Amino acid sequence: MTKNDLVNAVANHGLSKRQSSSVVESVFDIIFRCFEKGEDVNFRIRRKASRRGRNPQTGESIEITARKVLTFKPSKGLKQRINTLTA
Repeated sequence: MTKNDLVNAVANHGLSKRQSSSVVESVFDIIFRCFEKGEDVNFRIRRKASRRGRNPQTGESIEITARKVLTFKPSKGLKQRINTLTA
């Protein structure tokens, strides 16, 4: 889902596109500030070590640098809600 998809989904709840865009931006800003403070918000920053990889076009071995990735960890309540939908 893209940011534009989120804006459209929020707009479907009775807000204008401009208001929806503002809401989505605000939510992302709040989440980012929580990460800066070291809070989790069910999203976590995980560190990935550097490793050897392969360029799929050439088959050449390359070094993939260490980086931080954003992961989502659903809460217990969300897991239960999802499982009741798919059951």
